[in-house]
Amino acid sequence: MKIKTMFESLDVAFSMYSAIPMPQVMWNEQNMKYMLGFFPLIGLVQAALLIGWVYLAQALSVGTVLFAAVAALIPLFVTGGIHLDGFCDTVDALASHQTREKKLEILKDPHTGAFAVMGCMAYLLLTFALWTQPQGEFCLLAAKEMAVGYVFSRAMSAAAVVTFPCAKNSGLAHSFSSAAQKDRVRIISILFALVCAVCFVLIHPVLGAAILAGCLMVFWYYHHMAMKQFGGVTGDLAGWFLQVNEIVILIVSVVYSLIA
Repeated sequence: MKIKTMFESLDVAFSMYSAIPMPQVMWNEQNMKYMLGFFPLIGLVQAALLIGWVYLAQALSVGTVLFAAVAALIPLFVTGGIHLDGFCDTVDALASHQTREKKLEILKDPHTGAFAVMGCMAYLLLTFALWTQPQGEFCLLAAKEMAVGYVFSRAMSAAAVVTFPCAKNSGLAHSFSSAAQKDRVRIISILFALVCAVCFVLIHPVLGAAILAGCLMVFWYYHHMAMKQFGGVTGDLAGWFLQVNEIVILIVSVVYSLIA
């Protein structure tokens, strides 16, 4: 991969999946091939902000409510809500209990349904509540595992997009999957995921193993649900997976902090 193509692919990934201002580049066949391979790096930005916020909050003795609110909002600040939007659309589609074709239409519908609103509120409320629980050293432990989880979730999501069949012949997931150099992106994504898996366990062996087990269960269910309910993956389903995987990591971390 040429250096110029590498930086353009990085630019495209951040332009698409984050709210971070990036230089404008023309999307073309070359820089689209490897864009998904750089997707996990956006998780590094979230990770740095979360860990930085934990240390700052502890140094300033920030109250639990304010700390939890900022921790819950950091992903939205970085991503602009693109993955949460996919989560909400997927919740709407699943709650409809309609045919596969109708569910796919709901995913494309720009209007927000009642179940999407309730799903979004429930997700943010639960995330906020979970961040109020771990205190002291357990708070830093949960933050470290969550920081790794931001990268891990994106690596697994990218691997799924270039591996699972797409539910339709249009949309962002299909476009990115079709344009990607699938074998190389899959290898890059798996390497990111393996490094993250090691980091989970190095941070804390027991908690790390529990998190990995939870993530693998979510990944299995993601494939099962996508194939059964939609006939494949879409961009919205990829967003759903990422959000669910991250909140499962947080849930496991908080449960451990309560029983340890």
